[in-house]
Order: sequence, then C-alpha cells, then structure tokens
Amino acid sequence: MNKISAVIISHNNEADIGRCLKSLKTVADEIIVVDGFSDDKTVNICREHGAIVHSLEWHGYAFNKNFGNQKASFDHILSIDSDEALSPELSASILSEKPHLAELYTFNRLTNYCGKWIRHCGWYPDIKLRLFDRRVAAWEGDFVHETLNYSSEAAVNHTFVDAVVQME
Repeated sequence: MNKISAVIISHNNEADIGRCLKSLKTVADEIIVVDGFSDDKTVNICREHGAIVHSLEWHGYAFNKNFGNQKASFDHILSIDSDEALSPELSASILSEKPHLAELYTFNRLTNYCGKWIRHCGWYPDIKLRLFDRRVAAWEGDFVHETLNYSSEAAVNHTFVDAVVQME
C-alpha cells in the first residue's frame, strides 16, 4: 500500500488545527507540521494528535511547504492548510485511490464565509492541486502566492469529484 505524508504549515492556529488533524487520521500515514514558532497552543495540539512538529521561521509559503515536504518520510504529499479539513467524502475517495496512487491529484475546495458555504460566484469548485508525488512537483512562488510546479511529463490524473476540503 502506498503511504501518504500530510504536510501542514501553521502559526498560532489553535482554533482550527485540531479539526484539520482529525480529518487526516484515516488517510495520512504521518503528519508533518511546519510551525512558525506559535505562542498559543498550536504545537501542543499538533503533538497530541501525533503530528511531527518542526519549528521554522517564516520564509514564505513555498519555502516553508517545501521544507515540510523534505521532512516527510513518504513521497506522496497531501498538502493542506491548517484551517482546512478533509470532508468524509474526500477521505473515502483518497482511501480508494491510495493502493494505486498516481503523481498528481486535485481537490474541489468549498469555502465557508461568515457561516455559509459558498457554492457560486466562481468560489466553487475552487480546484486545488493538493496530493502529489514530491519527486515530480515542488512549490514555487513569492512570499505569499505559491503554486505547485510539476514536471511536464507528469499529468493531473484525477480530480476527486464530489469531495471537498472544507475551509472555515
């Protein structure tokens, strides 16, 4: 069976990170958190959920995410923000694909704004490439806007349809 390392970057996100970590339990074989020296309970919450925490100064999204990818034990990386959580449907979809993982996968992200799920205005599906083989892809970008750059031979093999990453 293929193994997946979930990689999360965080800083002072004690309110949301527990929900994120719980959602990864069934699909991730390890959870790596790159934390920017949080001064709240974020690191303790991560450790309580069995995550491996690495503290790193903030160098930008791409740099910190790539640092986490390098620390991962497994080549397949599930990249998720600390304020997001996998839906049960997305978890089931990933588990069904896990025995024969390909190189790149996209998710349909559903955003919660002011307590309402936004399914219109171009906000859904907010397609994000979030599960990938680190041997063919790496994060690139400026301090804020990162994108996943991948080898031209690699193709996005699958979109997890009807499954969302829920962001609140």
